[in-house]
Amino acid sequence: MIAMRTVTTIAGVREWRQSIPGTVGLVPTMGYLHEGHVSLVRRARAENECVAASLFVNPRQFGAGEDLNRYPRSLLRDQELFEAAGCDLLFAPPVDEMYPPGCETAVEAGSVAARLEGERRPGHFRGVATVVVKLFGIFCPARAYFGEKDAQQLVVIRRVVQDLNVPVEIVGCPTIRETDGLAMSSRNSYLNERERRAAPVLYRALTTARDCFAGGERRAGELRRVMREVLAAESLARIDYVSVADPATLHELETVAGPSLLSLAAQIGPARLIDNLVVGECSGIPNKWNERIE
Repeated sequence: MIAMRTVTTIAGVREWRQSIPGTVGLVPTMGYLHEGHVSLVRRARAENECVAASLFVNPRQFGAGEDLNRYPRSLLRDQELFEAAGCDLLFAPPVDEMYPPGCETAVEAGSVAARLEGERRPGHFRGVATVVVKLFGIFCPARAYFGEKDAQQLVVIRRVVQDLNVPVEIVGCPTIRETDGLAMSSRNSYLNERERRAAPVLYRALTTARDCFAGGERRAGELRRVMREVLAAESLARIDYVSVADPATLHELETVAGPSLLSLAAQIGPARLIDNLVVGECSGIPNKWNERIE
């Protein structure tokens, strides 16, 4: 296996890109890798001739008072994991490489970015959409890989790619979980032992609602109530939101008549955690977006 190359400049990426034949699969990350990230790299390795990843803690997707400065970082550890998973090139730029002085342009993702996380974190998806579009322009990948744990992010990126006619296939990959159901996240490292024991309550809330759906419940309000009830039983969890929404538009539903996205957010100690499940006819966030999203 050829050793992975790490570059810190856009010029370095473009030099590499021009030197290789075939398709590139891109895995954008903020680093501090876990098995979820590694699964994206492995999927990209299986589906492309070359694999590239980015490691960039993007300041534009953090709001005032959020955890930009304490977000976990470990470049050497991440480099080892990227390389072991089959990554050919890692792009790890400083902030001024991605946003040089005078950089003012931003990408607005529209209505799908205004709900749920977008409502609680104003400007977050503007930052996500902007950095992702920049990365697509830098790498020119055939495919880009994102985890379904960040369901709304996946919807937003697909919307941006569709609306701006960006020739990149967006591949959603299943959420990777700990043995107790907790979705893997870099922010899990914030949790102390007691908080970590409490954190799987998010998954329990989702699976309880899923079981109600499997038992015939189709009232979205009842599924929301069930999720809130499970979360409220955990004293360390502070509920932010629970949602039962259309997985394409993120409009809240009254009745679950087809594929529906169950999602929630809760604060446990210093960590704000999110999770989701899809119920209905499909098992994940829809991957085929040939039709126009309305």
